[in-house]
Amino acid sequence: MSKMLTAILLFILAIGIFFIYTKPGYTGPGTPESPSVNEMQAQIAQYDDALQKVAELEQLKQRLLAKYNSFNPNDIERLETLLPDHVDNIGLILELDSLASRYGMTLENVDVDSSRTAASTESAEAADLGDGTLKVEGQNYESITMTFSTFGTYEKFKTFMQDLEASLRMVDLVSLTFEGQETSSGGQPTYNFDISIRTYWLK
Repeated sequence: MSKMLTAILLFILAIGIFFIYTKPGYTGPGTPESPSVNEMQAQIAQYDDALQKVAELEQLKQRLLAKYNSFNPNDIERLETLLPDHVDNIGLILELDSLASRYGMTLENVDVDSSRTAASTESAEAADLGDGTLKVEGQNYESITMTFSTFGTYEKFKTFMQDLEASLRMVDLVSLTFEGQETSSGGQPTYNFDISIRTYWLK
């Protein structure tokens, strides 16, 4: 009889220990220092998911890098000239001045438009940033407007503009005015040209 009573008491004690200590350790709320088994399993699942996403991103990076490396370097260079990933005012000025010098002309009164303006399109609003750049919401590019003056004959200026149009850099003519200058007898007519252009780069 005593053996049976002892067995019953031990069974009840085991049940009590399970509900008081063992079960809360598995399912109950733990502490930051001692989380429950279920909480640790949930954390491990989160870490595994994060590691899986990191591995997927690394695979995507390697695929994009391999695709980029498969491009012809000359094509990449031409594309970066056509639509660079940053604005380089000094580089643009030097490029235009070098182009004009082929025809005996020089750039004067160079200015990057820093006025604040606003414009809108049917699908998005555009606003000047105050530093000469123009951002269009929803677009992946920005633009900058530059004005300058130059002096020369009509034929030389026309050839200069044709070369600018044929260059790799993406440039839009915003405005153009000119004024005739006095010339010596028998000399070719010369003009003073005021030009505004807009160029673009990727964000």
